[in-house]
Amino acid sequence: MRAILAVVLTGIASTSAAADVGRGERLYGQWCQGCHDRLGPTRETMPGTTPLDARYQGTRPAALVDRNDLTPEFIKVFVRQGISFMPTFRKTELSDAELDDIVAFLVRKQPTK
Repeated sequence: MRAILAVVLTGIASTSAAADVGRGERLYGQWCQGCHDRLGPTRETMPGTTPLDARYQGTRPAALVDRNDLTPEFIKVFVRQGISFMPTFRKTELSDAELDDIVAFLVRKQPTK
């Protein structure tokens, strides 16, 4: 937990200005969507979305693509470190540039500061 906090606080994992949102959407579909997709009308089980849906109980969206409160640092820490049943993704599987693209896709709808 200290390692996660250290990365978030130091801001080591900032998103590159050259990130490609379109490529990020494709990579999200390849690496993330299988666990973090929206729950459909039948409330099918998704390994990443279902626990978040239970945790948030409608107070915020469970599907990552519907969130507007995820910071680039937060996303990168969980991708690199994993949590619970979520595996870690090494740089040999998902490069920093690819992760930057996924982050750009996920934060694209957030209000600018």
